[in-house]
Amino acid sequence: MAESNMLKGKKILIVDDEADILEILEEFLRMCELVKAITFEDAKKFLESQDFDAAILDIMGVNGYELLEIANKKKIPCLMLTAHAFSPDNIVKSINEGAASYVPKEEISRIEDFLNDVFVAQKKGENPWVSWQKRLPGSYFQMKFGAAWQAADKDFRDALRDSIVSRAKASKKE
Repeated sequence: MAESNMLKGKKILIVDDEADILEILEEFLRMCELVKAITFEDAKKFLESQDFDAAILDIMGVNGYELLEIANKKKIPCLMLTAHAFSPDNIVKSINEGAASYVPKEEISRIEDFLNDVFVAQKKGENPWVSWQKRLPGSYFQMKFGAAWQAADKDFRDALRDSIVSRAKASKKE
């Protein structure tokens, strides 16, 4: 990874209600300064009282979308991490609510790549969802949602495309 040094020393809030997930994230993100929270309340307190370069938020166990709202107010880019909320609806919701990325927990071994993509896009003033689509191509969704997911879920594809386009336009205005 050519630009992985972008992660060195970054202060990242990692939030998950499963301690083993926090340990795994610590292992993969050793080059970062990490602050861990296992509850919504702790994560909220950290977000409100400290500055972070980014946050990795579990969606289900710690009210990730509510934490995303707080982080957005402080302009902290967030990666939504999920196992149980991996669905077309949550992908679109994550984009629409301002997340910078959406990472299935089964892809946690590539968290450094997803996080790096966010920082690279931020540095270039680009939309991080473009590189996200390259990391999780249509074949990934086909495997997860079935062979006919694109044909069966045209609404999802359209919403995903529209969300990414509208997010890109909003980024350019900022």
